Amino acid sequence: MTTIGIIGAGNIGSQIARKAVQLGYDVVIGNSRGPETLADLVVELGPRARAATASEAGTAADFAVLTIPLRNLDRISAESLAGKVVIDTNNYYWERDGHIEALDRGEATTSGMVQEHLRDSRVAKGFNHILAAEITTTGTPEGTENRRALATASDHADASALVAELYDEFGFDTVDIGPLSESWRVERDRPAYVVRQNAAELETNLARAPRTV
Repeated sequence: MTTIGIIGAGNIGSQIARKAVQLGYDVVIGNSRGPETLADLVVELGPRARAATASEAGTAADFAVLTIPLRNLDRISAESLAGKVVIDTNNYYWERDGHIEALDRGEATTSGMVQEHLRDSRVAKGFNHILAAEITTTGTPEGTENRRALATASDHADASALVAELYDEFGFDTVDIGPLSESWRVERDRPAYVVRQNAAELETNLARAPRTV
């Protein structure tokens, strides 16, 4: 059975965990405050889930979902995630994270920064441009007319493929943006951000995204 390590137990992490256990995945979920703070969530999730530290969640994972504020990236153990696909849900909020000049100038991407920190992992963008509550409520079976689509990006083909497979299981089509250097197209304040859209609409919104906002 595949184990997903979820690092960050906020709205997005919790919703991904809920859908994952429903689909039959095992989940190990960790946060910065310690496993004891996740007791209620783990009870809700049931026997397929357990709480751990963030590092333990990474070590236990077959693949991981990293869903933390960008400002906390340096707290994440790269060693615990080495050799694994890591799905990064991050968006840059300067109001929360502080101004990062390379992002403000359009010279870097959030997921590129995650890949730089996790040098021995294979990072893919995912689940960053959907409202948390809609992760478990807007998915539909494959072939549904106007099925909602979500984007991914990675420098590693197997990481993009894993995200696409997970999206499909969650009920979404996939649009592959390409490398992490293009992942800004689906981030905050761009046309594709938190908009319900099918694959064709998502591709259009990605194409008209401005590099800086």
